Amino acid sequence: MGPLDVVRLTALMDRTSGRAEIRIGLIDGPVLLTHPDLAGQNIQEVPGNLSGTCASAESVACLHGTFVAGMLVARRGSTAPAICPACTLLVRTIFPETNSTNGDMPSATPEELGQAIADCTNAGARVLNLSAAVMHPSAKGQRQLEQALDYAASRDVISVAAA
Repeated sequence: MGPLDVVRLTALMDRTSGRAEIRIGLIDGPVLLTHPDLAGQNIQEVPGNLSGTCASAESVACLHGTFVAGMLVARRGSTAPAICPACTLLVRTIFPETNSTNGDMPSATPEELGQAIADCTNAGARVLNLSAAVMHPSAKGQRQLEQALDYAASRDVISVAAA
């Protein structure tokens, strides 16, 4: 039994590859759109302070964003699972492309994450994929993040967070 079987995705993936009208918000690092397994897929950038496309394919932010994008929308038959390749991926970058010298995962403030959640919700996302380390939490930032998650939930958006 493989990992996709454990989380019961194999049967779903056998049944469908998704639909373009289903929009998934990827709140992460930028994505290497020239990657052969992502080229030609329906990937759109949601504007923010950072570019949705990689400037440096070796940056930790680019590697992570591209990895998660592949898990979701890579072409079927690639090494990535390609859970829903026919869906539309909305890339909203919150991680800058700095090369971490200590191997730490890039992080964002609660305010940046909250704004990205609102931006993806406003862009029509039905699902949000969040794999974000939050830094410098403050009461105000936590409140803004909570409000953004409440806003997304009020629009029937499903938030999926890495834990």
